[in-house]
Amino acid sequence: MTNIRLFLYDKIVLGYISLLTILILIFGRPLAIYAIPLLMNAVFAAITVGIIYFLRNASGRTTLFIRLLYPAMLFTFFYEQTGHLMQLFSPEFLDGQLTEFEKAILGVNPTIWLDKNLINVWITEILMFCYGSYYLMILFFFIPVFLLKRYDIIRMSLTAICPTFFISYLLFMLYPIEGPRYFFANQFTTVISGPVFRPFVDLVISEGAVHGGCMPSSHVAVALVIMIFCLKYFRKIGIVLVPINIGLTLGTVYGRFHYVSDVIVGAVIGAAMTWLTMKYYRPSECITGDDKNMKKED
Repeated sequence: MTNIRLFLYDKIVLGYISLLTILILIFGRPLAIYAIPLLMNAVFAAITVGIIYFLRNASGRTTLFIRLLYPAMLFTFFYEQTGHLMQLFSPEFLDGQLTEFEKAILGVNPTIWLDKNLINVWITEILMFCYGSYYLMILFFFIPVFLLKRYDIIRMSLTAICPTFFISYLLFMLYPIEGPRYFFANQFTTVISGPVFRPFVDLVISEGAVHGGCMPSSHVAVALVIMIFCLKYFRKIGIVLVPINIGLTLGTVYGRFHYVSDVIVGAVIGAAMTWLTMKYYRPSECITGDDKNMKKED
């Protein structure tokens, strides 16, 4: 077991799997209905430990890609796992409570107000383009950074992105919200439609979204993390992401995917995890010869 290096995000991944397993064992009743998420945790743990151990001396481009970026490959599966855990702590969704809170603060339910006052095909297409960009954002962030051999940025950004996702997933279960597209379904008077980007977003959601998982908006949270890292290390790209992220944030409410509260909590989590990482993260020893020779910026 010599020369095995655990990056901070390795510990975060294993910590999340362990914590979630403990929570399921304590609160999952009857336990038999949680067999699938428990099995998934065992698989996730085996994959993580296997990659850390067997790729500990990764030097080839393919093996190094897997060693560094395996959490990004697992995020979708961690997300899908939450679909089996929405009632782990609460037997029902709590949208009624949240919408009453928002109405008391804002005077209206924003999703209903938008339905009656602001649905427009051009606004829809612009905001859905921004919202849909999230599904490619992680891919288009990490692959160029890997090709540039900026492994320091990969390790640092994953140290922020992993807890951002995992805190979001835990809150999905602790405060289950199904979202306005379900809760207000019989109150909408306008269909949100568009020629290109709305159908694309609808397709992705129909094929991949779990029922629930709205509080907080992990879209907003993770997109914010990526934007901040781009502003720090790839400023021109970061500047381009600013209006896209603004549109994405607005699109989560306009598109009836999230409540305003989901967006705010997601933004707070993403900003907090990024700030903590940038303030306290210290780069590990380099993993490869390429890494040793590159210019450090973190």
